[in-house]
Amino acid sequence: MALDLTAKRVQRDVDVVARAGLDLDEFVSEALDSIARAVPHVASCFATVDPSTLLLTGTLKGGALYRDDTHDHEWGLLEYGNVETTAFMELAHRAVPAVATVAASPGSPRLNEFMRPNFGFGDELRLVLRDRGQCWGGLAIFREEGEARFDEHDVELLASLSESMSVGVRSGILSRLRSTAPSLPPVGPAVVIIGADDRVLQVSAGAEQRLNELLTDMNDGDPGGIIASLVGAARRFASGAAVRPPRSRVRARSGMWLVLHATPLSPRDGRGGDVVVTIDEARPPEIVPLVVAAFDLTQRERDVTERVLQGMDTKEIAASMHLSAYTVQDHLKSVFAKTDVRSRRELVARIYFDQYVPRMGTDVGPSGWFVAGSAEPPA
Repeated sequence: MALDLTAKRVQRDVDVVARAGLDLDEFVSEALDSIARAVPHVASCFATVDPSTLLLTGTLKGGALYRDDTHDHEWGLLEYGNVETTAFMELAHRAVPAVATVAASPGSPRLNEFMRPNFGFGDELRLVLRDRGQCWGGLAIFREEGEARFDEHDVELLASLSESMSVGVRSGILSRLRSTAPSLPPVGPAVVIIGADDRVLQVSAGAEQRLNELLTDMNDGDPGGIIASLVGAARRFASGAAVRPPRSRVRARSGMWLVLHATPLSPRDGRGGDVVVTIDEARPPEIVPLVVAAFDLTQRERDVTERVLQGMDTKEIAASMHLSAYTVQDHLKSVFAKTDVRSRRELVARIYFDQYVPRMGTDVGPSGWFVAGSAEPPA
């Protein structure tokens, strides 16, 4: 099916803003303005996800949903706790990355039991943002009850934007890394226990601070959707519908990367459904693959970068990869260009986001991790 002139202009405009180095907020705003010219809608919800687990890491809402966080927790439980053909986790693995909910799943519980009664939406058009085989986010746009349904032309246009939108998300993530400096966190993980009734039962020391760190513009001032998505996925795991407990890496407002885990608790007194959510500072092995993927390095470039991070020199890298030293240098030049650095030292600092490098030389506690409040790190 051929796209009309307006749709082609939208494709061009979105591709341009995706490669303009904008931060996430600016990119999403520009892209949605372009999309609205070809696919009118009354509300939108843009989400970033952890590409390795597809769990929610942040949202930006527009139109009728702007700054509405009253149902985020309920949405997270529904989206990640149930198996539905139009859910983002399922859509991420489909050949066509976009879907119109009414056309594809007219009996959708998400639409009929959540969107319609709470917001008056009559249809939803969804898109997952993916390139190079990885999904970096999702977009849902809505029309009111009584308006025209989204059709195959709308689906085709949004599907054609998947790769460009994914590039824009990766670029936006890297833009945030350059502009944010992390602060030193408290020692040890924070724990939040969610009951079977979806209410918070208990929190550990430091949990409120960790939750506050999740209050970013990308979460519309409420981390409820992130926590609920983990709880819903944990219950899905407990039911046997998932093969492993959920985890997600989230960029906090301090600039720190946090890793969140959720695990269902085993019932003892007949009461089941409780979930423990753990929030801790991400260690290098957890976030280095994420940022390397965001830089869009080729597999060879990733292999070279991995060895640079291990402290290998050019000859050692060449020997381990069965390449010439000249070929390794060529790969390094490409890596430097893509990561906007000029040396191996800058590359190490860039990939570690300055989250760890500025703290080298500070005290290490019994946990084997940096101690908050120790001597100031060296300049």
